[in-house]
Amino acid sequence: MLTIDEVFKQGTRGSQARVSKPETVLETEYETLYETQYETQYEITPEPTPVIAPAAEPEAIPQEAPQEATEATKAEPQKSSSKQPSILKDFLSLFAKVASIVLIFVILFTFLFGIIRYEDTSMSPSIKDGDLVLFYRYNSVGYLPEDVIALEYNGKKQARRVVAIAGDTVDISEDGLLINGALQYEPDIIQQTERYQDGISLPVTVPEGHIFVLGDGRSGATDSRIYGCVKIEDTFGKVMTVIRRRGI
Repeated sequence: MLTIDEVFKQGTRGSQARVSKPETVLETEYETLYETQYETQYEITPEPTPVIAPAAEPEAIPQEAPQEATEATKAEPQKSSSKQPSILKDFLSLFAKVASIVLIFVILFTFLFGIIRYEDTSMSPSIKDGDLVLFYRYNSVGYLPEDVIALEYNGKKQARRVVAIAGDTVDISEDGLLINGALQYEPDIIQQTERYQDGISLPVTVPEGHIFVLGDGRSGATDSRIYGCVKIEDTFGKVMTVIRRRGI
């Protein structure tokens, strides 16, 4: 490759033999050769033009709050509607439990137990006026002396104590109650046991399937001294307990 000086010399010689070129053309060629020679020798690479990235636009804030509010407002009716079946289900369950308990009590107090409100003083002091008397209906072995039973006489419910059963002979003397000729010791009875002038004839033997009953308040009590022996099948049952509704 020719250097700049050699090109300049050849150009000088050629200018003598040929028609000289215009000065402007020569200057242009010289500058071009000089730049080419300089770039080749020093391997100058053009600096890359910096690329200016366009300014990033600000990101738009997503407008989700109204949508969430809308979804929340939509969810509220759904929650309230879902609570309604739950409340109804709980109510039906509670109603079924209460109905079951009531049904059990009805069955128990219809076939096994009974309750009456005592409204006289013929069993005082054991049972007082106004007490609730709970009795047991089913009695396969019958009654025994000293049992208190529930029965009805002239449409009025009573509670009376059994003093004699089938086969026993009952009599009343000045000394008191006689069962099969033996004077009965009754520490809980505070009144004297007497005959009624308008009552049944004594002594009397209790027939089969019957019982002889007296009130603990012996004076003036309406009992077997008035209406005689009582059929067991006409009684309600054996008294189990007393619920006192007033002070002792």
